[in-house]
Amino acid sequence: MPVTADGLPETAAHGDPGPPPGLVVVGRYDELPGYAVQRPRGADSWLLTWTVGGRGTLRQGRTETGAGAGDLVVLAPGTPHRYGVQQGADHWRFWWAHCGARPSWTAWLGPHGRGDGMYVVTPGPGGDGPHARIEAAFHRMLADARWTGTGTPPVTAPPASAPADDRVAVAVAHGTTARELALCALEEVVLLTAGAALGARTGAGVDPRVRRAQELIAADPGAPHTVRSLAAEVSLSPSRFAHLFTRQLGRSPMRELREARLNHAARLLESTDLSVERVAAASGFASPFHFNRVFRARYGTPPGAYRAAGPMVEA
Repeated sequence: MPVTADGLPETAAHGDPGPPPGLVVVGRYDELPGYAVQRPRGADSWLLTWTVGGRGTLRQGRTETGAGAGDLVVLAPGTPHRYGVQQGADHWRFWWAHCGARPSWTAWLGPHGRGDGMYVVTPGPGGDGPHARIEAAFHRMLADARWTGTGTPPVTAPPASAPADDRVAVAVAHGTTARELALCALEEVVLLTAGAALGARTGAGVDPRVRRAQELIAADPGAPHTVRSLAAEVSLSPSRFAHLFTRQLGRSPMRELREARLNHAARLLESTDLSVERVAAASGFASPFHFNRVFRARYGTPPGAYRAAGPMVEA
């Protein structure tokens, strides 16, 4: 049987459509069939839900969406909405947060708008993406929201999976420090989900093993990657991996690595005062002489001159 927002613990005072925008409220629910929340006037604050398991359905105005594992659904304030366990699903386990959205979130959520103030960010195919880090961010948000501002700030280490009977956890961030810390964790959720969705679109059609190798290179271009080490990370033989990578992307794994190292070196030259020798070492080049030669071939100028020219030099 549907319930109103007034029936939710710590989410709204009697007669209110939801928490006021100045508050940050975070919770984790694991609900069974029949659970639903309806706000005929919408909420005064933004509502964000991130599904861990099961299925939910959310409706904002005339727009409706299902939500499965890894989906972030954001509802803007002021529009009637309803959400609950999806018909036919055996449960819906999800994190939720009511808050005032930071202005910077608009650019990240904008491409995922569905109309009527609903934004749906879905994970890419072939993996959970940053699932574990998003889960950790919500655990941290919950702990930060509970912090009184005195004593040692909370340090969280979320369990691999919550106990089956741990169905409800809710906290309201009252203090300024607790609110800002909780919003920082929530901003991480928005950035991670939107960034992963963008990466999935960019890599559409690319074999997940090739995409994983690209991610490993991009994450640490200065590491001692080899065809053999990258192939082992994606469970392929070196020859099969090199052939698949080159066929899919039109360049070899080592060419990809060299470009990533050169791009990394260029960013270090632009934004730090590290010596050219240190930039070379941090970017994975064992020889400064070799670094100078390949950098000049790529950018048309040696590293020192590139730094002196500043941002006017195009990569």
